[in-house]
Amino acid sequence: MRIALGIEYDGTGFLGWQRLAHGPSVQAAVEKALSFVADHPVEVTCAGRTDAGVHARCQVVHFDSDARRDARAWVLGATTRLPHAVAVLWAREVPDDFHARFSARSRRYRYVILNRAVRPALEARHAAWERRPLDAEAMHRAAQALTGEHDFSAFRAASCQSPHARRTVTDIRVWREGQHVLMEIEANAFLHHMVRNIAGSLLEVGRGERTGAWLAGLLATGDRAAAGVTAPAQGLTFLGPRYPAQWGLPPEVSLQDCASRD
Repeated sequence: MRIALGIEYDGTGFLGWQRLAHGPSVQAAVEKALSFVADHPVEVTCAGRTDAGVHARCQVVHFDSDARRDARAWVLGATTRLPHAVAVLWAREVPDDFHARFSARSRRYRYVILNRAVRPALEARHAAWERRPLDAEAMHRAAQALTGEHDFSAFRAASCQSPHARRTVTDIRVWREGQHVLMEIEANAFLHHMVRNIAGSLLEVGRGERTGAWLAGLLATGDRAAAGVTAPAQGLTFLGPRYPAQWGLPPEVSLQDCASRD
């Protein structure tokens, strides 16, 4: 049978999601824990790979197993075998044609910036830091130029392996909560470093160094060298994918919950 899991993790101590031969990855830790519970080797497929230092609120994976375990056994059994920075939130039996990556209709990310004169201590692992004052409203207005289907070449990493750079951004918001400036973005898919590169460019707008028209112009030029620097990894959290309600997954990853916000 095919099982879907929701997983949260702090990516600080990992080289990213994808299994690697030369260092710790979230995927390797999850597969090792699930293999113990299933009593056979398990390989998982995720909704979206994350880079080194990037976190996840609800990464979704699927795997196949002949082991008969209930949802509680998959959740608690795996979590007890995982590092403290990783936990399984839920488990669901799903149809054989469910695919964690290809069944998803969109994906959501949040970028958090601590905007104060003093560097963070408690939040050093989970927020980027900007000491200069940011205009969150100007950042939000500029970001609206990114909604819709565009060629996002100006915001893709040189190492990106996607065959093309066209993506559809359905929603992007920037707002302030006290000393924090937050950005949330939802799209059908993302390019390598796309969110962090957008955040880096919006920081220039927020500091008053660039205008909203400049950000819109980047889309037209497709020039990565003209855009802002890649923002630090620790500020980024993968909130999770969204799936059609037919799969019966929890509300936080279901399209039936699209009207609500985190």
